[in-house]
Amino acid sequence: MNENKQAGNRIKLFFTVLPVALFLLAVINPVSAQTEVMAWGNLTGIRIDGQLMEFESSLKIVGKNRVSVTSTGREKQRPAYHRAGQTQTVNTEMGGIRFTENVTENGRGSAIVGITATAQKDTLVDGVYFCIDLPGKYYSTATVSLNGASKKQPITAFLQAGKRNTTFQAKSINLQSAKRQINLAFNSQSVLYLRKESSSNGIRLYVQLMGSKINKGRQAAKTITLKTSGWIDSEPAVISIDATHPGRKFAGFGGNFRLQNPKADPQVIEYCLDNMRVAWARVEMPWSQWQPDENTNPVEAANAGKLNEHVHQSMLMAQELAKRGIPMIISDWGAPDWAIVGEQRDAYRFRNKGIYGYPLKAEKLTEIYRSIGDYLVYLKQNYGVEPALFSFNESDLGINIRMTGKEHAEFIKGLGAHFASRGITTKLLLGDNSDATTFDFILPALNDPETHNYIGAVSFHSWRGCDDATLNKWAGAARKLNVPLFVAEGSTDAAAHTYPDIFYEQTFALYEINLYMRLCSICQPLSILQWQLTSDYSVLKGMGIYGTEGPLEPTRRFWNLKQLASTPAGAFALPVSCSKEEVNCAAFGAIARGEYAVHIVNNGAARKATITGIPAGVSTFEVYVTDEEKNMEKTGELKATDGKLEVELLPTAYTTLIGKK
Repeated sequence: MNENKQAGNRIKLFFTVLPVALFLLAVINPVSAQTEVMAWGNLTGIRIDGQLMEFESSLKIVGKNRVSVTSTGREKQRPAYHRAGQTQTVNTEMGGIRFTENVTENGRGSAIVGITATAQKDTLVDGVYFCIDLPGKYYSTATVSLNGASKKQPITAFLQAGKRNTTFQAKSINLQSAKRQINLAFNSQSVLYLRKESSSNGIRLYVQLMGSKINKGRQAAKTITLKTSGWIDSEPAVISIDATHPGRKFAGFGGNFRLQNPKADPQVIEYCLDNMRVAWARVEMPWSQWQPDENTNPVEAANAGKLNEHVHQSMLMAQELAKRGIPMIISDWGAPDWAIVGEQRDAYRFRNKGIYGYPLKAEKLTEIYRSIGDYLVYLKQNYGVEPALFSFNESDLGINIRMTGKEHAEFIKGLGAHFASRGITTKLLLGDNSDATTFDFILPALNDPETHNYIGAVSFHSWRGCDDATLNKWAGAARKLNVPLFVAEGSTDAAAHTYPDIFYEQTFALYEINLYMRLCSICQPLSILQWQLTSDYSVLKGMGIYGTEGPLEPTRRFWNLKQLASTPAGAFALPVSCSKEEVNCAAFGAIARGEYAVHIVNNGAARKATITGIPAGVSTFEVYVTDEEKNMEKTGELKATDGKLEVELLPTAYTTLIGKK
């Protein structure tokens, strides 16, 4: 065989093998998701090397003369979310129009968005639009070019205001500033306009999907190729810890254990308890099943072998936690018919009118106190469990017992006095609110000194409205009473169980652990109790949970929680700050034992971080990382010198440093 023929065969072999090699490489190292898609269909940006090129898309129906604008958003519709490979799909409906949105990864910094809109009824509006909100800090001075032209115009030349909009047509639009660029290319000529909205500092681009007169059955489809680029901030961060001013104690991470799925719950609970340090727990008191009949003594019935099975299982759950030395809150979600105004179904049938839950009967309060007290006495005598705290779940909202703030204060005094008269050491939770936003609900009790002896802690749930100012109010309430603060239900999206594929998205896991960093740093709770460490909103998958197959296995959310739970027990929160807003931190010190933890969530590109303020004598830190590929993986050890150390932060990763003297 001659040399030229051998070379030709090598070239042919190379091009034969190359596609196979590339396929295997794609299988072994799949392209990670760049595009952040919320379960309701809004894109929040595209990541490049971990840096989020942020914007926010939405679907909008704009009414005539802009009298009304309906938008996709969290808890505004009832969407369905699904991922298949590199495509995320959202189906939703609003304003009589059904939408299907497919978002497919399209290489570095790019995604293809396919939207189909189908009218379910005749509608007369200004139009139906795909919109993108662009941050003013990047795009207020941007230039605009259309259809790939080299000519650029200032964005101010396109901006509209008021009720009238001047549209223009294009097949592509490019907006560029010094640090950001975004390009939208359409499958056909599209009607566009740009507005400076009074509700934000940003600029909104409107892409028309449907015009003003829409007949039932009409369908419109549009394909948009999005491409972003910009400055990637990899500058070093400086994290400053002040170990000389320890704050409130952090007992550790906790969880909710309300039993709802007899088949899947036991396996998930066992896995979580065996593989994570759970510092606090919350269990259910099924009051409505404990004493459904006012004229029946529930203790006598239980002693006669007539204890309701769900009550028994809930008490066993409490007993298992007590065996493991885990203190707990006991909460009730409902009430027997004899104790409430209305009927059990009232908790649900009026929700479309904004009415939730049912109030307790004022004339039955003495019997109510006795019934709840009987439950706790029976639990202690027969299962060896004495909960530290009691609450009605989310009574501010009515899930499912509804109270006013004043009624809440009076109930604390009444039930608290009853407990004291019977030697029950369980205290009352102030609040246990549905959200941080409903803070005013606790003010009557907070400002009534007669409640204070009966309040053992303050509690809220972290589903909505956790801005810094609101979180500081909750921290202030706990300080005023000199009692612990709990986040008794921790997570970020109360509706996520209706689109559970989102639980497995890296974006969801990152949002959740970021919230917990902020809670730990601002509120300094005694514990955050995950909703839940059961199969509901599960941090595990497999065994049929939300349709996932295979053996039970942890998700990234589990590893995030386990990493946070690795904080030394009973450590104090330490003041901490960071020079980079993309880096979110919390720090703790068990000062007497010389044990410290620094938790760092890097929401951007890879960078170095210098940590200062490390106490003398603490020289060695173990480093653990959770990201798309690492599951609380120990990546090494670092040495501190003169109270400082440097750590490499991977992109969109959660890093924890554990140090001991």
